[in-house]
Amino acid sequence: MSIRIMTAMMTNEMLLMACIASPFALAALTALFHRAPVLRDALNLLMPFAAPAALLLLAGGPASLQLTQIVPGAGIAFTPEPVGLVFAGLVCLLWPVSMLYSLAYLYQNRAVRMTSFLVYYNLSIGCALALAFAGNLLTLFVFYEALTFCTYPLVTHDRSREALAAGRFYLAVLVGSSTLLLLAAMVWIYLAAGTLDFVPGGILDGRIGDEQVKWLLLLVVFGASKAAVMPLHGWLPRAMVAPVPVSALLHAVAVVKAGVFAIVKIILYIFGVDLLADAGAGDWLVYIASFTIIAAAVVALRQTSLKKMLAWSTVSQLSYILLGAALLKPAALLGAVLHLLAHGFGKITLFFAAGAIQTKSGKTRLDEMRGIGRAMPWTMGLFTVAALVIVGLPPLAGFSSKWFLLEGSAAAGGHLPAAVLLAGSVLSAAYLAPVIYRAFFVAEAPAADVRRPAERREAPTAMLIAMLLPALMCAALFFAVDAVAGFTAAAPGFSAEDAVGDAGGDAGGAP
Repeated sequence: MSIRIMTAMMTNEMLLMACIASPFALAALTALFHRAPVLRDALNLLMPFAAPAALLLLAGGPASLQLTQIVPGAGIAFTPEPVGLVFAGLVCLLWPVSMLYSLAYLYQNRAVRMTSFLVYYNLSIGCALALAFAGNLLTLFVFYEALTFCTYPLVTHDRSREALAAGRFYLAVLVGSSTLLLLAAMVWIYLAAGTLDFVPGGILDGRIGDEQVKWLLLLVVFGASKAAVMPLHGWLPRAMVAPVPVSALLHAVAVVKAGVFAIVKIILYIFGVDLLADAGAGDWLVYIASFTIIAAAVVALRQTSLKKMLAWSTVSQLSYILLGAALLKPAALLGAVLHLLAHGFGKITLFFAAGAIQTKSGKTRLDEMRGIGRAMPWTMGLFTVAALVIVGLPPLAGFSSKWFLLEGSAAAGGHLPAAVLLAGSVLSAAYLAPVIYRAFFVAEAPAADVRRPAERREAPTAMLIAMLLPALMCAALFFAVDAVAGFTAAAPGFSAEDAVGDAGGDAGGAP
């Protein structure tokens, strides 16, 4: 090995460490400078750009970090791979946006305990990045659990009775399921394979029978309850008592995405697509994901609170990703990865808009959205763009992800997944379109609690910028599907040529 290659590998390892460590370092600096709010806030605006810069320089190069070995074949280690890099890219891109919005929101709402909020927010980002780069199942599990405990203080930040009750339920479901089910699955895998390393194609082939594969996958899916698969979904709507930036973190940046990412990664690197396909182990997951997509969307239709409606929308949309993984086809897997990105960019914009509306008008209910588009045209305009992403209309990323999921359904020969995907999009339009219609086409009714016209103005510039950037990413991703397909082609189960070819050749989204 030449000196130049060795130097390059060392550099990549340093970049990998910088990417993972930067949120933890920012959390420490935030706590250190809690008595200097100007410096604290400046650090929280500038340092989040360190992780995406390090990730860009890393650019998928070879890197491996082995920090410690706990038992033979299992320790704390980090290794970039294509799907993990996609998830890390989502977190890195949304971290600076989230911090910009969070600071604006906290000051606009005169929030208390800002330092505590920022510390735990950054720790949560760090856990998500460590999880994205996990080189084995033990590392993934450790930071998956750490993410739960770092987000708990954010869910209970208001310290109201309702927030504390939601926090207890949050811990009970997430920690209970992971320790009872996911931990059991990890022990089972270690005993069967003698290692927990993530290996392309999996580590279980020839080591467990078909029936065992099915039960083991069940433990993984329900153990990773951050994915909010029914019936382990109730924690997510209840957590909406948290401040809006926390809701955005839960739904778009870290928590629920960590759940679906963990399941997809274990499917690809522990089970292996071929093993699951031969055992028919993904069939039941298709039914569970399909039920969750439809049932959660129907519940979203019945909500009166904007945040609760968006929460139930997330429960539904997450299972699109699981459905793509369960189909075990290249196009479906590509659709799942694209939907991870599309939903992240779209849902964070929706929650940011909801927070801006609440901040400037005090309105949180769907029936209060009448005329809000005239008072806050930019906010509701960006809300509309993000809503179209969730529905799946072109030229936005949600269309591309659902198109590939449909092609994966066709390749798998299943009529049910295709019908569910189409019905889910119709239901998404049914619960989002009335909000947009009321905002722009229904006059605001006079009421005693409506604020004076002079106070009903557009969201602050910082909030608008934070909404605009992910909305632009939704449009950019629509035209960059070829790049994502090429990047993920190296992941097991993916084939850029097969996936793009199945979809009709044009990865940009036009059928």
